[in-house]
Amino acid sequence: MKEYAFGVDIGGTTIKMGLFTTTGDILEKWEIPTRTEENGKYILEDIAKAVEGKLAEKEISKLDVEGIGMGVPGPVGDDGTVFKCVNLGWGVFNVEIELKRLTGLKVKAGNDANVAALGEMWQGGGKGYKNMVMVTLGTGVGGGVIMNEKIVSGSDGAGGEIGHLHMIDGETESCGCGNHGCLEQYASANGIARVTKKYLAENSDESVLRNEEEITSLAIFNAAKAGDAVALKMVDYVSDLLGKALSQIACVINPQVFVIGGGMSKAGDILTDAIQKHYKEYAFHACKETYFKVAELSNDAGMVGGVRLILQ
Repeated sequence: MKEYAFGVDIGGTTIKMGLFTTTGDILEKWEIPTRTEENGKYILEDIAKAVEGKLAEKEISKLDVEGIGMGVPGPVGDDGTVFKCVNLGWGVFNVEIELKRLTGLKVKAGNDANVAALGEMWQGGGKGYKNMVMVTLGTGVGGGVIMNEKIVSGSDGAGGEIGHLHMIDGETESCGCGNHGCLEQYASANGIARVTKKYLAENSDESVLRNEEEITSLAIFNAAKAGDAVALKMVDYVSDLLGKALSQIACVINPQVFVIGGGMSKAGDILTDAIQKHYKEYAFHACKETYFKVAELSNDAGMVGGVRLILQ
């Protein structure tokens, strides 16, 4: 095992980069802008330049670097082929071969949510477990499945797309994926805001949320913590859907632990306790005692997971 490795997490606006030891310690982290112009042709070149620059600055030889592990916002095949990353302008090509050509280093890539899950398993909320499901509650609902310490990405890189489990029949609004009634439409930050606005428009219950200029997930959770009846009802509704969805996942995957991350996880126990309560109501008897943990690595999870990916 060589001494160093790079972890890279490509986002639509910025690319998070980190220089790590191969034991998982972060030595330095920084960001560079994601240049998506001309179909993202500069992204890998910019990553390569940043890696070369950091090696020169730290006087580290490439002979001491295990490689570059990378999370990409889109489906990635086991061989490193990216199957279109709309946010980056990328079509179908092998990202591992291209970055290896630019740097001369070994490269391993995976879907960003899956790679973040791997990071949480290695050094975060899932540490000590080999089988886990990461659930990311942010603008959308993402996920990553880890079995026997390995990412389960599926045949087209779409494994772990928890947010697109079908939950509600008869939904008239469409999800970003084009389907109707996906979990993401209710249980994401945007989703809970959407269902709360709809509820307030259709009902006359008193609520402090009626005084909000813009109803956000943060406002809803703050109101719930203060005992607002409507906010509590909405949190319970969303937690019920999440509990039901995770109970179905458990029947297939049977993880040791669910790790809850993303911006909404900052709501804390009011959310995670409610999800776990509803999960136990729905779960198959052999899966009822699955642990629930909160993610610990925040924005570093993708970089940490990238390093773990290259070590595998």
